[in-house]
Amino acid sequence: MALREQSYLVLLALTEGPRHGYAIITTVRDLSEGRVRIGAGTLYGALDRLAGEELVAVEREEVVNGRNRRYYRLTDNGHRVLSEETERLARMAETARARLLMPRPQLGMGFA
Repeated sequence: MALREQSYLVLLALTEGPRHGYAIITTVRDLSEGRVRIGAGTLYGALDRLAGEELVAVEREEVVNGRNRRYYRLTDNGHRVLSEETERLARMAETARARLLMPRPQLGMGFA
């Protein structure tokens, strides 16, 4: 199962344990070195979808300053899918590295 980058990073953010929404947002930003920034609406839509796919689950809910805070955790299935996707990406990166080291064809040397 190929994951979208945001979903991959959300699952990766949960590998260290349960996190609430804002913590997931900041962890995704840090993991991507600031390149991926997820808004709250996008995050909760992704979490709902990932929960429907049984990749994440709600760990607990608590009220903080009058607001409901929901903590999400990675499921065993989520861990398996994340692991498989990480391996797939590593293989793809290795293939790309090997191809980039190949000599480049010269102009006028068309391919049949």
